Amino acid sequence: MQELNCGVLIIGGGPGGYVCAIRAGQLGLDVVLVEQDRPGGTCLTVGCIPSKALIHAAGEYERIATAAKAPVAGIGSLGATLDFAQTQGWKDEVVAKLTTGVTGLLRKAKVRVIKGQAAVRDGKSVVVTTADGEQMITCEHLVLATGSVPAELAHLPFGGDILSSTDALALAELPGSLAVVGGGYIGLELGTAFAKLGVLVTVVEAGPRILPAWDADLTAPVLRRLEKLGVRVMTGAQAGAFSEGSLQVRQGDQTIGIAAEKVLVTVGRRPRAQSAGLAALQLAMDGPFIGVDSQCRTSMSGVYAIGDVTGEPMLAHRAMAQGEALAERLAGKGTPWDHRAMPAVCFTDPEIVSLGLLPEAAKAAHGEVRIANFPFAANGKALAEEDIAGFVRVVSDAQGREILGIQAVGCGVSELAAGFALALEMGATLADVAATIHAHPTRGEAFHEATLMALGKGLHL
Repeated sequence: MQELNCGVLIIGGGPGGYVCAIRAGQLGLDVVLVEQDRPGGTCLTVGCIPSKALIHAAGEYERIATAAKAPVAGIGSLGATLDFAQTQGWKDEVVAKLTTGVTGLLRKAKVRVIKGQAAVRDGKSVVVTTADGEQMITCEHLVLATGSVPAELAHLPFGGDILSSTDALALAELPGSLAVVGGGYIGLELGTAFAKLGVLVTVVEAGPRILPAWDADLTAPVLRRLEKLGVRVMTGAQAGAFSEGSLQVRQGDQTIGIAAEKVLVTVGRRPRAQSAGLAALQLAMDGPFIGVDSQCRTSMSGVYAIGDVTGEPMLAHRAMAQGEALAERLAGKGTPWDHRAMPAVCFTDPEIVSLGLLPEAAKAAHGEVRIANFPFAANGKALAEEDIAGFVRVVSDAQGREILGIQAVGCGVSELAAGFALALEMGATLADVAATIHAHPTRGEAFHEATLMALGKGLHL
């Protein structure tokens, strides 16, 4: 068995792992990264990036197809054509460019990357099974970045016509019909994309409404758009057995058969907290997650964990931030983890952005609060683009000083997330945002207008 020693050994090359590796390498640490597949992890290879590429392609197709039926601003089309194999090929090219880029960045930072399956022996040593045999790696610091995988249902196990999100993104051809089990952001992002590509989509959600992480005001525009796309949304519904192109769904006192060539199960993700031999470490757990403190330290000295394996929110940018901060600490920089703002974005149509406290949570924590909405129906850029669904909302304390939360739903609002996060992270007041000149005409003006309304100084509504 080959033997290798390093200062920092990172298991998992996803957003948390590869960012930690690059930053640690930049800071002069001796780093080894073990990844069983391509660098980039779930997000880059089978999650965030390919799904956004598919969402973009679906949007372009639907826009052209719609213009053939009803011209927009005098612009029509003769119709849209779709070669799904080419669409998938283009999507895979986008992923390949980014994974190649990450590989180059790791090389530039002098990170040694080993492709193989890791098996932890103890807090200082790991055996990696590679194509060339087994390799023993010992280290001073061990970083666990093993990520998460799609959760499955016992009666709907993945395989064949039962798809995980990873399977759905790798389909060779479009199904005629698709049942999406789970009305969270993953199911609705992919369900919307497939509906735009002409697939008959049914969403089955056990709860009383879709996207339960957000309030009904934020999700109402998404529901209206789904209905316009012909997506059937069943809430308060339990998915049952699937056979011969029919999914049994229990809703109230009725059991209904839903026609579906494929079933996409999107009921969340589960952390890979017991993979790679991690159970042998007997780390303190936080439910299904590895327990960590504010410095990403586990219960074992010299062992750290970052990303999805450490708990909610299971977001790539959280993992990246943890990875960068941990690398700084391992290099003796002592960077604190003290973030107020953690953006959450749902790439449905329209998109949803949320930071800080939602209205009900703000009321529960602070009692009386101020809430102000500015609709895109009164925004010049939205009107010029003929897409006025949604609004920007600001939640502040009762005195109208501290901003407690910022939310938005509308076309392209994901691009407003950075500005929202900056305001919260820097502790901006309503007056600070209201006094900031926002470019015209942009959708970002709705943020400015919402703060003016919260201060009783609304101008354009």
